[in-house]
Amino acid sequence: MATKSTPKWLEWAREIQQLCQTGLAFSESDYDTERYKRLTEIAAEITAGHTKFNKPELIDIFTSHLGYATPKIDIRAAIVKNSEILLVQEKMDHKWAMPGGWADVGEAPSAAIIRETKEETCLDIKPVKVIGVYDANRDGRPLEFFHAYKIVFLCRVTGGNLQTSNETIAVKYYSFNNIPELSSARTNQKHIDDIKKVVSDSSLPTVFDQYRFNIQT
Repeated sequence: MATKSTPKWLEWAREIQQLCQTGLAFSESDYDTERYKRLTEIAAEITAGHTKFNKPELIDIFTSHLGYATPKIDIRAAIVKNSEILLVQEKMDHKWAMPGGWADVGEAPSAAIIRETKEETCLDIKPVKVIGVYDANRDGRPLEFFHAYKIVFLCRVTGGNLQTSNETIAVKYYSFNNIPELSSARTNQKHIDDIKKVVSDSSLPTVFDQYRFNIQT
């Protein structure tokens, strides 16, 4: 399912690339392999025609993702102290986000958030609750090429000294009423609002996208 703001070319290119990635993983003949490779080139040509990337760059990106096509996992740490939330300023865009990043293959989600937070803030933490599991491509912004899920953990600091790293410009606690400009691909206002609700009422359940599918309880 795409958002209303998703251009058709992106929908088509993503679907072709995903089908080709899975097809190449299970191809049993040279004929099928060559067809999937050609379709990968077509997906790259479509994308190159609408972005700053060129076709060879895109083919390299597309073919670096092997096996069955599945969403990537982004994990984020919600660390709250004295009604303020810890944010890091990203070197890539100079905007702010919760500590976190991509989970590594073979890594448990809770281990990933401990590692990422240590790398970005030098803090030791303990995950205590999953605040939400979000479809990162359906948060009000246009779809990126590769689909991703985002898991936000409420975390408690257990040690370390707060400081920047080679990935961050600044690390700082902010009041929920004075949030700086967010790096929306990493952290957006809905995440902040959900965290604030859970901090106020720890009995609230984990947030997920059940409302989109009208699930009956």
